[in-house]
Amino acid sequence: MQKFTTENKEGGMQPKWGAITIAVLVILAVVIVVFNSFTVVNEGYIGVKYQFGKIVGQNLSAGLNFHIPFIEEIQQIDIREQVYAVQTDAYTSDTQTVNELQLKLNYCYDGTKLTDIIRTIGVSNVESKLLVPNVAKISKDEIGKVKAEDLVQNRSTVQNAIYNSLKETLESQGIVVTAFAIENISFDDAFEQSIQAKVIAAQDALKMQNKTAEKEEEAKQKVIAAQAEADSQKIKADAEAYAIEAVQKQLTQSPNYIEYMKIMNWDGVLPQAIGTEVNPFIALDGVTSGNTGGSGNNTNNTGNTSTPANNNGQ
Repeated sequence: MQKFTTENKEGGMQPKWGAITIAVLVILAVVIVVFNSFTVVNEGYIGVKYQFGKIVGQNLSAGLNFHIPFIEEIQQIDIREQVYAVQTDAYTSDTQTVNELQLKLNYCYDGTKLTDIIRTIGVSNVESKLLVPNVAKISKDEIGKVKAEDLVQNRSTVQNAIYNSLKETLESQGIVVTAFAIENISFDDAFEQSIQAKVIAAQDALKMQNKTAEKEEEAKQKVIAAQAEADSQKIKADAEAYAIEAVQKQLTQSPNYIEYMKIMNWDGVLPQAIGTEVNPFIALDGVTSGNTGGSGNNTNNTGNTSTPANNNGQ
């Protein structure tokens, strides 16, 4: 009886622990499957879904994306703006060597053509197979069309030409060109000195032209001022002539007009001497004297009256 119970107990315990183990394994498997069913795509990236190595989905947006675990996988592709920089040499149309030509290209991937890039080139090979040959070739071709002096003075024009050519070439292959820059141009020292001397000479010539124009403008202003003065004098002379003519006309019509003008223009101050007689009315420092003046003038008055007496006697 005792033996039976023990065996019964042992036999009953084995199924219990086995069920627990299986349940734990199932839960663990479910957790693993759930965690492997989702992939997080970060901002600035897009997801590409593969099924046994074949692309079955693209342009998966940032966030949590589902895929079948162990059958499908999602890879992230950086679609943010990237920079490719290179230093090379080039030749201008007048056979001048451009040393240490530094070029910089800003680009990103076209999301709609990303599948084609992956299939034909591979994202990791974009720089070596697309950027390296095209940037160098197109830049050298465009620089070879201009003279060294024009390259120095019109760098932006050449830069825009290279940008447009790169844009047309690369965008058809899924590369969006956002910017291009020629960051450095270096020539031989002798050539750079000749360019500098020419620039200085051009600046000096421009200064002389400005001075000449300034002097011409000054002379022109003087002529204008002289003409204005002459016109003013003529107007003034015409006005005076008209005034004289008007006065003469008025005198012809009215002989007393001149007396009228004297009265109209008198300032109210008496003149210093009045009269035409021998002993006129005279004002000295505000004191008047005449024929009936004070004792201070008796000598003069006596002298003045004696002369007529002698004349009468004669």
